[in-house]
Amino acid sequence: MSIVVTGATGHLGRHVVEQLLEKVPAHRITAVVRTPGKAADFAERGVRIAVADYNDPETFEGLFSAGDKVLLISGNEFDKGRPGQHQVVLDAAKAAGVALFAYTSAPGSLTASLADDHRRTEGAILASGVPYALLRNSWYHENYTETLAPVLEHGAVVQAAGQGRVASAARADYAAAAVAVLTGEGHENKTYELSGDTAWGFAEYAAELSRQTGREIANNTVPAETLTGILTGVGLPGPVAEMLAEVDTSIEKGELAVTSGDLSRLIGRPTTPISESITAALRS
Repeated sequence: MSIVVTGATGHLGRHVVEQLLEKVPAHRITAVVRTPGKAADFAERGVRIAVADYNDPETFEGLFSAGDKVLLISGNEFDKGRPGQHQVVLDAAKAAGVALFAYTSAPGSLTASLADDHRRTEGAILASGVPYALLRNSWYHENYTETLAPVLEHGAVVQAAGQGRVASAARADYAAAAVAVLTGEGHENKTYELSGDTAWGFAEYAAELSRQTGREIANNTVPAETLTGILTGVGLPGPVAEMLAEVDTSIEKGELAVTSGDLSRLIGRPTTPISESITAALRS
């Protein structure tokens, strides 16, 4: 029996594999990747590397075995039909008779179009009859802390979320929840609403940036259309920019302020405060 992680060299996948290595022998972990060279460090530590692509169903044939626990990390190719990509992995898992199929989804409260692919995938998972665990990850701290350069350059946080609040958490926190589910018992057919312990607002975020940098960082609210234009202006594809602006609209409505406590309960500790992720980002 293996614990199989798809997208294992991505931002979240790397955290998951690293934390799995702290809990189970390396030979029990299979990292599914598209580019094996990116997983060379895992291979050197004894992790099994499997090369497969969501867009090529044949690459998943025979990849899983009966009794495996699988983590499907949702694809990030928004223009390639993610539900269809996810179905490829689900079909292979069902055919193999895996013990658990965990999926990184979106918050149940989110109505933005970003959630549409996730809802379709969840529906397919439930219809498949495969034992599942839905990990409905809320927003990541890193969605903001990895894009600090323009904020610091212009001295302003620019957002279309108004007074909305975000119960985000660090990627490592969400990875720890996935590891808890993959290595624990009793998670079959469960849905977890995963979010940070405390929701924060953008005025607080700008104030924390000001405190840590010693500079005055403003908090500027703009219409969603303006934010879309700003994001496309820095190189984001139009559909992605529109999607992110739409998420800000959802934040303004309070859809990402939900704090269920599921995440801290699964990982057995408080979630990482946004201030800690800001500190780490500024150091790097």
